[in-house]
Amino acid sequence: MRMKMSAAVLALVVVLQAGCGYSLAGRGSFLPAYIQRIGVPLFLNNTAVFDLDRQITDKVRSEFIGRGKYTIVPDSTGVDGLLTGTITAVTLTPVAFNTSQQATRYALTLTAQVEFKDMRTNKILWQNPSMQYREEFALDPTNALDPTSFLGQDVNARERMANEFARALVSAILEAF
Repeated sequence: MRMKMSAAVLALVVVLQAGCGYSLAGRGSFLPAYIQRIGVPLFLNNTAVFDLDRQITDKVRSEFIGRGKYTIVPDSTGVDGLLTGTITAVTLTPVAFNTSQQATRYALTLTAQVEFKDMRTNKILWQNPSMQYREEFALDPTNALDPTSFLGQDVNARERMANEFARALVSAILEAF
């Protein structure tokens, strides 16, 4: 009986020690430890949306800084890692309609080509040639399908889009998703 009890206790201890395997996201980084200084030069803007490159770049830099582990600079030289990006498209697509078949909600989609490079080894650590951020917004029908007009008038929409895109981008790089 004592042997069965000891075996049961040992089995219970092994099971409890194994745990479930879950851990909190965002606690670490897959980047090499020597990457401390990251260059984030101004993103290129291949869209008609004015000043979107500056806003996206600023938010990406702020998101990296908010992680508290890295020194972020606007340079592409003298850095351990280099993040470059090109905003390739911004589109508005109707996704909800009223009874008169007028669009009442639109999906705003930002597409960018992004690359993170280890400058010591000259290897690409992370890239996404078509990273997209999509969010839905209510929109006045007079601005229908014109992202330039919409983003020029709705400062909050631009701010949300830039913040969320930056958060998704930095998380993808640091967590290797």
